[in-house]
Amino acid sequence: MHFADRLCAAIDAKGSAVVVGLDPRPESLPPHLLAACRAELGDNAEAVTEALWRFNRGIIDAVHDVVPAVKPQLAFYERYGVAGLEAYVRTAQYAKEAGLLVVADGKRNDIGSTASAYAEAFLGAPGDFTADALTVNPFLGRDGIQPFVDCAQRHDRGVFVLVKTSNPSAGDLQDMRVDGRPLYEHLGRLVECWGESSRGQSGYSSVGAVVGATWPEQAARLRSLMQHTLFLVPGYGAQGATAADVACCFDDRGHGALINASRSIIFAWRTERYAGRYSEVDYGAAACEAAQRMGDDIRNAQHRLSGAG
Repeated sequence: MHFADRLCAAIDAKGSAVVVGLDPRPESLPPHLLAACRAELGDNAEAVTEALWRFNRGIIDAVHDVVPAVKPQLAFYERYGVAGLEAYVRTAQYAKEAGLLVVADGKRNDIGSTASAYAEAFLGAPGDFTADALTVNPFLGRDGIQPFVDCAQRHDRGVFVLVKTSNPSAGDLQDMRVDGRPLYEHLGRLVECWGESSRGQSGYSSVGAVVGATWPEQAARLRSLMQHTLFLVPGYGAQGATAADVACCFDDRGHGALINASRSIIFAWRTERYAGRYSEVDYGAAACEAAQRMGDDIRNAQHRLSGAG
Protein backbone atom coordinates (compact mmCIF):
# COMPACT_ATOMS: atom_id res chain seq x y z
CA MET A 1 0.00 0.00 0.00
CA HIS A 2 1.25 3.48 -0.94
CA PHE A 3 3.07 5.14 1.97
CA ALA A 4 0.95 8.30 2.10
CA ASP A 5 -2.24 6.22 1.95
CA ARG A 6 -0.98 3.99 4.76
CA LEU A 7 -0.15 7.01 6.89
CA CYS A 8 -3.52 8.67 6.30
CA ALA A 9 -5.31 5.40 7.08
CA ALA A 10 -3.29 4.97 10.29
CA ILE A 11 -4.10 8.53 11.38
CA ASP A 12 -7.80 7.87 10.79
CA ALA A 13 -7.68 4.52 12.61
CA LYS A 14 -5.98 5.97 15.70
CA GLY A 15 -7.79 9.30 15.58
CA SER A 16 -4.43 10.99 16.07
CA ALA A 17 -1.69 12.60 13.99
CA VAL A 18 0.93 12.31 16.74
CA VAL A 19 4.27 10.64 16.09
CA VAL A 20 6.25 9.82 19.21
CA GLY A 21 9.94 10.61 18.93
CA LEU A 22 12.03 7.82 20.46
CA ASP A 23 15.04 9.87 21.55
CA PRO A 24 16.14 8.11 24.76
CA ARG A 25 18.87 9.68 26.89
CA PRO A 26 20.47 7.63 29.67
CA GLU A 27 20.39 10.57 32.09
CA SER A 28 16.61 10.86 31.67
CA LEU A 29 15.68 7.18 31.86
CA PRO A 30 13.80 5.88 34.89
CA PRO A 31 16.59 5.14 37.40
CA HIS A 32 15.25 1.68 38.24
CA LEU A 33 15.50 0.63 34.58
CA LEU A 34 19.12 1.64 34.15
CA ALA A 35 20.04 0.17 37.54
CA ALA A 36 18.51 -3.20 36.63
CA CYS A 37 20.43 -3.38 33.35
CA ARG A 38 23.70 -2.48 35.07
CA ALA A 39 23.07 -5.12 37.71
CA GLU A 40 22.63 -7.73 34.98
CA LEU A 41 25.33 -6.61 32.51
CA GLY A 42 27.78 -4.42 34.42
CA ASP A 43 28.52 -0.70 34.26
CA ASN A 44 29.19 -0.54 30.53
CA ALA A 45 27.77 0.55 27.17
CA GLU A 46 25.96 -2.75 26.74
CA ALA A 47 23.93 -2.08 29.89
CA VAL A 48 23.07 1.43 28.66
CA THR A 49 21.87 0.24 25.25
CA GLU A 50 19.86 -2.56 26.83
CA ALA A 51 18.18 0.08 29.01
CA LEU A 52 17.43 2.21 25.92
CA TRP A 53 15.79 -0.77 24.25
CA ARG A 54 13.73 -1.73 27.31
CA PHE A 55 12.64 1.88 27.76
CA ASN A 56 11.55 2.09 24.11
CA ARG A 57 9.68 -1.20 24.44
CA GLY A 58 7.77 0.20 27.41
CA ILE A 59 6.87 3.36 25.47
CA ILE A 60 5.71 1.36 22.44
CA ASP A 61 3.61 -0.95 24.62
CA ALA A 62 1.94 2.11 26.14
CA VAL A 63 1.24 4.22 23.04
CA HIS A 64 0.73 1.82 20.13
CA ASP A 65 -3.06 1.94 20.46
CA VAL A 66 -3.27 5.74 20.47
CA VAL A 67 -0.70 6.98 17.90
CA PRO A 68 0.03 5.94 14.30
CA ALA A 69 3.83 6.17 14.28
CA VAL A 70 7.11 6.48 16.12
CA LYS A 71 10.27 8.31 15.04
CA PRO A 72 13.61 7.03 16.36
CA GLN A 73 16.34 9.68 16.05
CA LEU A 74 19.33 7.66 14.88
CA ALA A 75 21.92 9.83 16.62
CA PHE A 76 20.78 8.59 20.02
CA TYR A 77 21.62 5.02 18.92
CA GLU A 78 24.66 5.56 16.70
CA ARG A 79 26.53 7.24 19.56
CA TYR A 80 26.85 3.80 21.19
CA GLY A 81 28.23 2.03 18.12
CA VAL A 82 27.11 -1.45 17.18
CA ALA A 83 25.26 -2.01 20.47
CA GLY A 84 23.33 1.20 19.96
CA LEU A 85 22.41 0.29 16.39
CA GLU A 86 21.17 -3.05 17.66
CA ALA A 87 18.90 -1.18 20.08
CA TYR A 88 17.54 0.82 17.12
CA VAL A 89 16.96 -2.35 15.09
CA ARG A 90 15.12 -4.04 17.96
CA THR A 91 13.08 -0.89 18.55
CA ALA A 92 12.05 -0.49 14.91
CA GLN A 93 11.11 -4.14 14.56
CA TYR A 94 9.10 -4.14 17.78
CA ALA A 95 7.24 -0.99 16.72
CA LYS A 96 6.31 -2.55 13.37
CA GLU A 97 5.07 -5.68 15.11
CA ALA A 98 2.90 -3.42 17.29
CA GLY A 99 1.29 -1.98 14.15
CA LEU A 100 3.13 1.35 14.14
CA LEU A 101 4.74 3.12 11.20
CA VAL A 102 8.43 3.84 11.77
CA VAL A 103 10.10 7.04 10.58
CA ALA A 104 13.90 6.78 10.77
CA ASP A 105 15.22 10.26 11.51
CA GLY A 106 18.69 10.18 10.01
CA LYS A 107 18.72 13.18 7.63
CA ARG A 108 20.78 11.22 5.11
CA ASN A 109 22.05 12.69 1.85
CA ASP A 110 24.61 12.08 -0.87
CA ILE A 111 24.66 11.52 -4.62
CA GLY A 112 24.82 8.59 -7.01
CA SER A 113 25.67 5.16 -5.69
CA THR A 114 26.18 6.47 -2.15
CA ALA A 115 22.67 7.92 -2.00
CA SER A 116 21.34 4.67 -3.45
CA ALA A 117 23.12 2.71 -0.73
CA TYR A 118 21.62 4.89 2.01
CA ALA A 119 18.21 4.51 0.39
CA GLU A 120 18.44 0.73 0.13
CA ALA A 121 19.56 0.50 3.77
CA PHE A 122 16.54 2.36 5.14
CA LEU A 123 13.89 2.14 2.43
CA GLY A 124 14.71 -0.99 0.45
CA ALA A 125 13.86 -4.64 0.89
CA PRO A 126 13.30 -5.63 4.53
CA GLY A 127 16.58 -5.52 6.42
CA ASP A 128 18.05 -4.53 9.75
CA PHE A 129 17.61 -0.76 9.30
CA THR A 130 14.46 -0.71 7.16
CA ALA A 131 11.83 1.85 8.14
CA ASP A 132 8.59 3.07 6.60
CA ALA A 133 10.11 6.48 5.94
CA LEU A 134 13.41 8.33 6.24
CA THR A 135 14.31 12.01 6.69
CA VAL A 136 16.69 13.35 4.04
CA ASN A 137 18.64 16.55 3.40
CA PRO A 138 18.07 18.36 0.06
CA PHE A 139 21.33 20.32 -0.03
CA LEU A 140 22.77 18.37 -2.98
CA GLY A 141 19.74 18.93 -5.17
CA ARG A 142 17.70 16.54 -7.31
CA ASP A 143 20.43 13.94 -7.87
CA GLY A 144 20.88 13.71 -4.11
CA ILE A 145 17.15 13.12 -3.63
CA GLN A 146 16.14 11.02 -6.63
CA PRO A 147 17.71 7.73 -5.41
CA PHE A 148 15.68 8.01 -2.20
CA VAL A 149 12.49 8.84 -4.11
CA ASP A 150 13.00 5.96 -6.54
CA CYS A 151 13.68 3.45 -3.77
CA ALA A 152 10.71 4.68 -1.75
CA GLN A 153 8.42 4.26 -4.76
CA ARG A 154 9.65 0.73 -5.47
CA HIS A 155 9.02 -0.40 -1.90
CA ASP A 156 5.97 1.72 -0.93
CA ARG A 157 7.90 3.78 1.57
CA GLY A 158 8.32 7.51 2.12
CA VAL A 159 10.88 10.26 2.49
CA PHE A 160 10.63 13.54 4.39
CA VAL A 161 12.84 16.27 2.93
CA LEU A 162 14.10 19.10 5.15
CA VAL A 163 12.38 22.33 4.08
CA LYS A 164 11.87 24.61 7.11
CA THR A 165 13.36 23.16 10.26
CA SER A 166 12.35 23.97 13.84
CA ASN A 167 15.72 25.09 15.26
CA PRO A 168 16.33 28.75 16.20
CA SER A 169 19.02 29.38 13.56
CA ALA A 170 17.08 27.75 10.71
CA GLY A 171 16.68 31.15 9.07
CA ASP A 172 20.44 31.60 8.62
CA LEU A 173 20.09 29.67 5.37
CA GLN A 174 16.43 28.78 4.93
CA ASP A 175 15.17 32.39 5.04
CA MET A 176 17.78 33.78 2.63
CA ARG A 177 16.15 35.68 -0.23
CA VAL A 178 16.62 34.09 -3.64
CA ASP A 179 14.92 35.73 -6.63
CA GLY A 180 12.68 37.64 -4.25
CA ARG A 181 11.49 34.68 -2.18
CA PRO A 182 12.91 32.89 0.88
CA LEU A 183 14.90 29.77 0.16
CA TYR A 184 12.44 27.56 2.05
CA GLU A 185 9.73 28.46 -0.49
CA HIS A 186 11.98 27.37 -3.34
CA LEU A 187 12.65 24.12 -1.47
CA GLY A 188 8.94 23.62 -0.90
CA ARG A 189 8.16 24.02 -4.59
CA LEU A 190 10.93 21.56 -5.47
CA VAL A 191 9.65 18.95 -3.00
CA GLU A 192 6.11 19.28 -4.36
CA CYS A 193 7.55 18.77 -7.85
CA TRP A 194 9.76 15.83 -6.82
CA GLY A 195 6.71 14.04 -5.47
CA GLU A 196 4.40 14.70 -8.40
CA SER A 197 4.78 11.21 -9.90
CA SER A 198 4.30 9.37 -6.60
CA ARG A 199 0.89 10.50 -5.34
CA GLY A 200 -1.45 7.97 -3.79
CA GLN A 201 -5.23 7.75 -3.63
CA SER A 202 -5.15 10.09 -0.64
CA GLY A 203 -3.82 12.82 -2.93
CA TYR A 204 -0.56 12.96 -1.05
CA SER A 205 2.87 12.00 -2.32
CA SER A 206 5.39 9.59 -0.84
CA VAL A 207 7.78 12.57 -0.87
CA GLY A 208 7.05 14.61 2.25
CA ALA A 209 8.59 17.64 3.90
CA VAL A 210 9.96 18.48 7.34
CA VAL A 211 8.28 21.74 8.39
CA GLY A 212 8.91 23.09 11.89
CA ALA A 213 6.01 23.89 14.19
CA THR A 214 8.04 26.77 15.63
CA TRP A 215 7.41 28.80 12.46
CA PRO A 216 3.60 28.74 12.06
CA GLU A 217 3.36 31.59 9.54
CA GLN A 218 5.92 29.94 7.29
CA ALA A 219 4.21 26.57 7.76
CA ALA A 220 0.90 28.05 6.60
CA ARG A 221 2.60 29.52 3.55
CA LEU A 222 4.22 26.19 2.72
CA ARG A 223 0.91 24.35 3.10
CA SER A 224 -0.58 26.67 0.47
CA LEU A 225 2.33 25.90 -1.87
CA MET A 226 2.51 22.15 -1.16
CA GLN A 227 -1.00 20.81 -1.31
CA HIS A 228 0.08 17.23 -2.16
CA THR A 229 2.94 16.99 0.33
CA LEU A 230 2.79 15.36 3.75
CA PHE A 231 4.41 17.40 6.52
CA LEU A 232 6.51 15.89 9.30
CA VAL A 233 6.30 18.61 11.94
CA PRO A 234 8.90 18.82 14.74
CA GLY A 235 9.01 21.47 17.45
CA TYR A 236 5.87 20.67 19.44
CA GLY A 237 6.12 20.57 23.22
CA ALA A 238 9.63 20.91 24.57
CA GLN A 239 10.66 23.27 21.74
CA GLY A 240 7.73 25.55 22.51
CA ALA A 241 5.19 25.06 19.71
CA THR A 242 1.53 24.49 20.54
CA ALA A 243 -1.50 22.86 18.94
CA ALA A 244 -2.55 26.24 17.56
CA ASP A 245 0.80 26.51 15.77
CA VAL A 246 0.38 23.20 13.92
CA ALA A 247 -3.31 23.39 12.96
CA CYS A 248 -2.47 25.10 9.66
CA CYS A 249 -0.48 22.06 8.54
CA PHE A 250 -3.61 19.92 8.03
CA ASP A 251 -6.22 19.75 5.30
CA ASP A 252 -9.98 19.75 5.89
CA ARG A 253 -9.99 15.95 6.40
CA GLY A 254 -7.42 16.09 9.19
CA HIS A 255 -4.74 14.70 6.89
CA GLY A 256 -1.50 16.13 5.60
CA ALA A 257 0.65 16.25 8.71
CA LEU A 258 2.33 14.12 11.34
CA ILE A 259 3.19 16.11 14.47
CA ASN A 260 6.24 14.96 16.40
CA ALA A 261 6.84 15.21 20.13
CA SER A 262 9.70 13.47 21.88
CA ARG A 263 10.71 14.65 25.35
CA SER A 264 7.27 15.93 26.31
CA ILE A 265 5.86 12.42 25.78
CA ILE A 266 8.55 9.86 26.53
CA PHE A 267 9.71 11.71 29.65
CA ALA A 268 6.26 12.94 30.66
CA TRP A 269 6.56 11.19 34.03
CA ARG A 270 9.27 13.70 34.92
CA THR A 271 7.17 16.80 34.19
CA GLU A 272 5.20 18.81 36.72
CA ARG A 273 1.88 17.88 35.12
CA TYR A 274 2.35 14.13 35.59
CA ALA A 275 4.93 13.76 38.37
CA GLY A 276 2.36 13.76 41.13
CA ARG A 277 0.39 10.89 39.58
CA TYR A 278 3.00 8.70 37.91
CA SER A 279 6.18 7.25 39.36
CA GLU A 280 9.22 6.24 37.33
CA VAL A 281 7.80 2.72 37.09
CA ASP A 282 4.69 4.14 35.39
CA TYR A 283 6.58 6.10 32.71
CA GLY A 284 4.65 4.31 29.97
CA ALA A 285 1.26 5.25 31.39
CA ALA A 286 2.37 8.89 31.65
CA ALA A 287 3.56 8.80 28.03
CA CYS A 288 0.22 7.36 26.90
CA GLU A 289 -1.74 10.10 28.64
CA ALA A 290 0.56 12.78 27.27
CA ALA A 291 0.18 11.42 23.72
CA GLN A 292 -3.60 11.29 24.05
CA ARG A 293 -3.73 14.82 25.46
CA MET A 294 -1.57 16.08 22.60
CA GLY A 295 -3.80 14.39 20.01
CA ASP A 296 -6.90 15.91 21.60
CA ASP A 297 -5.34 19.37 21.70
CA ILE A 298 -4.40 19.17 18.01
CA ARG A 299 -7.87 18.04 16.96
CA ASN A 300 -9.46 20.85 18.97
CA ALA A 301 -7.11 23.39 17.39
CA GLN A 302 -8.02 22.08 13.92
CA HIS A 303 -11.71 22.49 14.70
CA ARG A 304 -11.18 26.03 15.97
CA LEU A 305 -9.23 26.94 12.84
CA SER A 306 -11.81 25.45 10.49
CA GLY A 307 -14.59 27.20 12.41
CA ALA A 308 -12.77 30.51 12.15
CA GLY A 309 -12.37 29.94 8.41
